[in-house]
Amino acid sequence: MSELVFVGLFAMLVLTAIAAIRLTDLFAVVIMFSVYSLLAASLFVAMDAVDVAFTEAAVGAGVSTILMLATLVLTDRWEKPRKNKALLPLVVVSITGAVLLYGTLDMPDLGDQNAPIHQHVAKRYLSDSGQEIGVPNVVTSILASYRGYDTFGELIVIFTAGVGVMSLLGGRRKKKKVENNDT
Repeated sequence: MSELVFVGLFAMLVLTAIAAIRLTDLFAVVIMFSVYSLLAASLFVAMDAVDVAFTEAAVGAGVSTILMLATLVLTDRWEKPRKNKALLPLVVVSITGAVLLYGTLDMPDLGDQNAPIHQHVAKRYLSDSGQEIGVPNVVTSILASYRGYDTFGELIVIFTAGVGVMSLLGGRRKKKKVENNDT
C-alpha cells in the first residue's frame, strides 16, 4: 500500500511539473508550483520526514507562492513566445536526471530494517533517548535535542523567507505612495 502512495504522489509531481512547463499563463504556473510544493510536502510526510514537510509547505507552498504572486503584479501575466526552441537545456536536464537516477540504484529499499542508516544511531535513539534527554516521546527528543541545530536551521529558513517577502512587498507599497503623491 505504501509503495502505491509513493508512486501516486511522484506521478502527480511529474504531471504537475509538466503542466507548469507547458502553461503560458504565469498565474497558472504559480499555482502549479504551489501545488507541486504541497505534493512534495505530502511525499515527505509519507516518508515520515514531517519536519522537512513542514519546511517545504511553509517556504515552498507558502512564502514562495506569495513572492511569485507579488512578482506577477510587477510583470505581465502571459509568457512571451520564444522565437527559437533551445535544445541544450533539455539535454543538460536529461543527462542530470539520468545521472541522479543512476545514483539511486544502489540505495536500499525504503524502510528496509537492514539499511545502514538503521544499524547505528537509530537503535540508540530508541533505547536511550528517554534517559539521555529526559523527554518520554522519542520523536520530540530527536527533533528537539539530537537534531536541534537542524530544526533550528529550518526555522531560520522559514523566518528569513517570511521577512524577505514582507520586505519586498512593503518596499513596493512605499514606493507606490511616493509616486502617487508626486502627481
